[in-house]
Amino acid sequence: MDKVTSADGTPIAFDRIGDGPPVVVVAPALCDRSDTYALAEHLARHHTVINYDRRGRGDSGNTRPYAVLREVEDIAALITAAGGAASVYGHSSGAALALHAAAHGCAIIKLVVHEPPYGPDDADHRAAARDIAEKIEAALAEDRRGEAVELFLAGAGMPSAMVEQSSRDPRTRAMAPTLGHEFQIMGNVHSGGTVPADLVRAVRVPTLVINGGHSPAWMIDSGRRIARHLPAGSHRVLPGQHHMVPPEALVPVLTEFLDE
Repeated sequence: MDKVTSADGTPIAFDRIGDGPPVVVVAPALCDRSDTYALAEHLARHHTVINYDRRGRGDSGNTRPYAVLREVEDIAALITAAGGAASVYGHSSGAALALHAAAHGCAIIKLVVHEPPYGPDDADHRAAARDIAEKIEAALAEDRRGEAVELFLAGAGMPSAMVEQSSRDPRTRAMAPTLGHEFQIMGNVHSGGTVPADLVRAVRVPTLVINGGHSPAWMIDSGRRIARHLPAGSHRVLPGQHHMVPPEALVPVLTEFLDE
């Protein structure tokens, strides 16, 4: 494990594995670098992978108050540690954070955003996104971490047995306070969690948007809309895949794009 110091003094822990052009892997909600390690190992056959703990998770610090730009600065510090420029892969809300990083001028060579969970731009969805964010933030304000995890995972459509198991898991509960970070990244309260068109248009680097063919239709549609807003964007649907894609199915897609 190595660490870099972000602009606000926060230590950010990461593993550097493999050899080749550098890629920073940005984890989704309630995940640390142990959850993305299998992907990093597969990707490290072709690249130097920077697999890190986002702030507030694992071995990284959590300087307060939180702001999305602090996480952008974390990615910038990791890119510096990688040699000054790198590609970035982000999954789910980690993909949304990667979009913020690219839009704010981090030295990103290529960007892959894998199912950023922006929803339909309609009143019902915006209201639902705000409601779940407010309920989870209320639970976290009273340190009801298990409840916050349950609300988040149930809202994401996870089976009830898995929701209950995850809500009791000590590692997941330790990361529960970072759910508020995800809502700021996604704009749930501010914009209802819809595609941030102006932010996406500011991303100037070549970008691949990935969706699973068995993912919900609204999520695939959001991927298409993001790709249309991107100045140098493309969209790819992986047949037979869901939101979570096994590394052996995902990495060939990543390397094809990153190495072309």
